[in-house]
Amino acid sequence: MTVPDLDVERHGLDRIIAIMARLRDPVAGCPWDLAQDFASIAPYTIEEAYEVAEAIGNGDFGELRSELGDLLFQVVFHSRMAQEAGHFDIADVIDGVCAKMERRHPHIFGTAARAADADAQKADWEAIKAAERAATDGAVSALDGVATALPALMRAQKLQSRAARVGFDWPDLASVRAKVDEELAEFDTATSDIHRVEEAGDLLFVVVNLLRRHDIDAEAALRAGSAKFERRFRAMEALANGDFAALPLDAQEDLWAAVKVAERISAPAAPRPGEA
Repeated sequence: MTVPDLDVERHGLDRIIAIMARLRDPVAGCPWDLAQDFASIAPYTIEEAYEVAEAIGNGDFGELRSELGDLLFQVVFHSRMAQEAGHFDIADVIDGVCAKMERRHPHIFGTAARAADADAQKADWEAIKAAERAATDGAVSALDGVATALPALMRAQKLQSRAARVGFDWPDLASVRAKVDEELAEFDTATSDIHRVEEAGDLLFVVVNLLRRHDIDAEAALRAGSAKFERRFRAMEALANGDFAALPLDAQEDLWAAVKVAERISAPAAPRPGEA
């Protein structure tokens, strides 16, 4: 397999492909890059995707540009390793996703009628995906295609959404809320560690369902809640001047309350009706 010359004036996809080829050159390449395989690189790919999401959440477009580059490099890295093994190359990856986008947008690239709105279009998209899975994998379950490697909350929400599309869902929000209480009671009365873990899973699963019924992304909600806790905890530590761990719990809780008050005072006022 030939390694392309690295032209420092080259820009775009050709340049990053050439850089990756040089890094993986079996004779003169980078020892670390040569030692990697799909499994060892996968955690970095996931990490880069989350860093993209963090940059978006922070509204930092300079950081977003950088993180998107890092994520792109992961795609090139995996594609290069696949090329070396004789499976596919980056051109196949690009051709595949282009064909998929055209196939899944028949209202744009074909003769299908345009959907009435985004929700209807999403339903059409999912129907096309289901038909593709059935044609290629012989898939018959509504849950097929939900990746097991997804974060737990995200996967729970996707499984529930898939089940709901074929009618398997609680009839109303009150039923879901009652199920939360039921699962919490079962957790409280669990008689062993194994039983408690099982009930904890059931409780989390139904809480995700409650959030789904409110159109809340459970993964994003927990991420935001964790960020809030971290922000407030660090603020408490700052107020304690390095002595936070030595404080009794009631003093720590006083600091927590003070931080919450300070946040409310510093937060921008919500617009009054007619001002938004």
